[in-house]
This record gives sequence, structure tokens and C-alpha cells, in this order.
Amino acid sequence: MSRPCRVAPSLLACDFSRLADEIHQVQEAGADWLHIDVMDGHFVPNLTIGPVVVEAIRRSSQVPLDVHLMLDHPERYLKIFIDAGASYLTVHVEAPGVANPGQMQQALGEIRRLGARAGVSLRPRTAAEAIRPYLDQTDLVLVMSVEPGFGGQAFLPDVLPKVRQIREWFAGELSVDGGITAQTGRLCREAGANVLIAGTAVFRSASYRDAIHSLKG
Repeated sequence: MSRPCRVAPSLLACDFSRLADEIHQVQEAGADWLHIDVMDGHFVPNLTIGPVVVEAIRRSSQVPLDVHLMLDHPERYLKIFIDAGASYLTVHVEAPGVANPGQMQQALGEIRRLGARAGVSLRPRTAAEAIRPYLDQTDLVLVMSVEPGFGGQAFLPDVLPKVRQIREWFAGELSVDGGITAQTGRLCREAGANVLIAGTAVFRSASYRDAIHSLKG
């Protein structure tokens, strides 16, 4: 692959009582991006952070913020998260608010118009074909390798053929999130992914630097 492997530690797994310190430590350890999961309690059965916390993360970070909107209506929150500091802003193809092609195209175009890079994500059970119509408006594709909503789940190897298929169609940033370890990360890289999102594999490790280095292979 021509694109280098990037590692984006998922802040969902960090110690939020030491958020700024955690950010500084993973950056020093070699993190390329920081991944931020935004959940609304409807699209997925969990609630996480909002734009105020994203803005605080932005003030503490020197690397791009990869913000993943797991929301029923991501189209309502594009500007507020970009203003808060999102470098990449990703919406789900399954989200009700962008369920038809016109809505999704409008959302992706708006993300770019507002100055961020546009991402589209899909759940493990969603076929790759669901995102194919949008790839020319997309800078990043995020393949979920667990059901979104909670950290610490086991990697679903059935997603690997989907990663390979998307890489055949798409030359941009291709990321995988869920159950990523040194071993599953290698499988994802071999399938064509160049961005690995890892939460517990980094933040529960004895050495952030060693964990990130092992993910990069």
C-alpha cells in the first residue's frame, strides 16, 4: 500500500479523570490521530461526549481529531463538531437522518464545505455496497469490526472481506474500529486498511509507545 499505517487511539478507553495527560502521553508515544466516539443513546445504546469535550480535546492535542458520529441525526450536528475541532467527521450510512442518497450526499458535501474531511461508516452487518455511491464525496471510510456502542468487544473477522472490497474501490483513508490488537491489526492492514483505531489495546497497555509501535507492524 502507498499510504502509511496510522494509529488513532480511541479516547473512549482513556482515563477521563486525566484526559489532558492521556492525550499528551499517546501523542508522545506516536499516535497519528485521536479518535473520538460521539454516541446519542439512540443510534447506539450508550451516551458519550459532546462538542464541549471535543473542544477541550482540541486544545490539548497537536494531531488531527477523528470524530465518529454515532447519532440518529448526524446532519444536525455537523457544524457544531467541526467548529469544536473535528478534522475528520464521520457519519453512519445506516443513520435515519441520512438514510436516503440525497441526505447522505448533502451531509458529506456540508462536512467538506465547512472545512473538515468527510467520512462514512458502516456496521459489521452492512454490506460494502451501501457506501459505494458516496465514495467520490468521501475522504475516509470507517469499517466497524464490532457492533458500535461499547469498547472492549472482540474483533469480528467476517469484516475482512468487506475491507478488501472497499479498498478495491477506494484510494482514501480506510480505517477499522473494534477489537483492534497487534494481531487483528495486522489482518486489517493486509486487507487494505491504513488506519487502525484502538482503545483498550493502547490505553490498557503497560507502554503506550510499545502498543502503538506493535499496531503499526
